[in-house]
Amino acid sequence: QVQLVESGGGLVQPGGSLTLSCTASGSIFSIDTMGWYRQAPGKERELVARVTSHGTTDYADSVKGRFTISRDYDKRTIYLQMNNLAPEETAVYYCHAVGSHTDFRSFDSWGQGTQVTVSS
Repeated sequence: QVQLVESGGGLVQPGGSLTLSCTASGSIFSIDTMGWYRQAPGKERELVARVTSHGTTDYADSVKGRFTISRDYDKRTIYLQMNNLAPEETAVYYCHAVGSHTDFRSFDSWGQGTQVTVSS
């Protein structure tokens, strides 16, 4: 079993910054891709950013140039630095990871989510 624990959400003013973190634990042999998704009320969950085991990153067009995803491989942790946040980015942000268990079965896991509210 794989657990993803997110932290760093909260209330921030428009134009402000926030950093999210997510740490994976459990019966993990390797993690291929870790990333962040978000889901606003009444909308579908969407990709925000992700990073592969090789360090390749992928961003939603709407966040390019403002958000930065990084990964600490030893700590099995990813970070999402979010700058110049806008009210429409208010959402629950979910951590996601894909990899292999110690018995080499694959896993595809989600965190519980952390609320980000952008409001004055």
